[in-house]
Amino acid sequence: MLGHLLTPLLMCVGMGLAYLGAFHAPQPHDLRVDVVGSGPSAQVLAQTLHDKGDGALDVRTVPDRETAVTALREQTSFGAYLPGPHPELLVASASSDTSAMAVEKVFTKVAAGQDAPLKVTDVAPVSDGDPTGQGVFFLLVALSIGSYASVAVIGGAGAVLPLRVRALLAAGMSLVVSLVGAVFAGPMFHLVDQGLGGVWAMSWLYSAGILLIGVGLHTFLRRWTTLGVMVLFVMLNFTSSGGIYRPELQPGFFGSLHAFWNGAGFVEGVRSHVYFDGHALTGHLLVLALWLLAGVAVTVCAGLAEARRRPAPAAPAQEEELEEEMEQAVGV
Repeated sequence: MLGHLLTPLLMCVGMGLAYLGAFHAPQPHDLRVDVVGSGPSAQVLAQTLHDKGDGALDVRTVPDRETAVTALREQTSFGAYLPGPHPELLVASASSDTSAMAVEKVFTKVAAGQDAPLKVTDVAPVSDGDPTGQGVFFLLVALSIGSYASVAVIGGAGAVLPLRVRALLAAGMSLVVSLVGAVFAGPMFHLVDQGLGGVWAMSWLYSAGILLIGVGLHTFLRRWTTLGVMVLFVMLNFTSSGGIYRPELQPGFFGSLHAFWNGAGFVEGVRSHVYFDGHALTGHLLVLALWLLAGVAVTVCAGLAEARRRPAPAAPAQEEELEEEMEQAVGV
């Protein structure tokens, strides 16, 4: 009993370390923003903000508004300030609402120092059904729970089934989970107002990767599988996905995971597909595909391991000898 109670204790410690470590004190670092203008005043403003930020901001100058908008829509920048008698701040809330808020906070103070009200223009707004821009993250949570909970059921109730059957169950369940996610994203909550087919496809890739990795790991981890998939797909996954805070507002460890973890691939892939005309979508799809391939590889390794554990069938001669021994034993 005490050994089994160790699992929830480790979950408690792991969730606390992951969530509090990632979310408890978001602070910008190297947050890319632009100052629009090419004259000396724009250069001085950019350098002043960069120096005062003490590493929080990465401030550069761009020659015109069109270049600034392009950088925002390609997610290479998270804000662009147009100085003047009527200052304006350009943001892209679809990229990250929390990053846009952080940028707005900085430049509201800059405009206040010039005694001018700041006009904020959102060049990539989120859909009406997702006003905070975090609906995609909560969709990720739903898909993840449906997937790793299915791992527990298949590993437990289906433990006596051949691995190929368990793998087929995992593939089928990933399809069901992804369809549920598509219903949530589209007709039920209207998280996205276009590109629902692509959202469903990424949901399936994401769910299938989790299920296959989990089913394969169960062969090796047994009762520790639940803890293992929670570490992979909750503790490290949710915190590095960028759904609440992008890496520019998080500690470096979680920011580094954002580059290749499957949750980040899903969140950023959906954002790219729905709001940014597919810019950088290929890279995010590659992340999801590689996690799916990892699931296939783990499942294949599990199949080989289970085949080695299975006792070899007795040869005909051995079977006859065993029968004779049994007859003799019964006669005795």
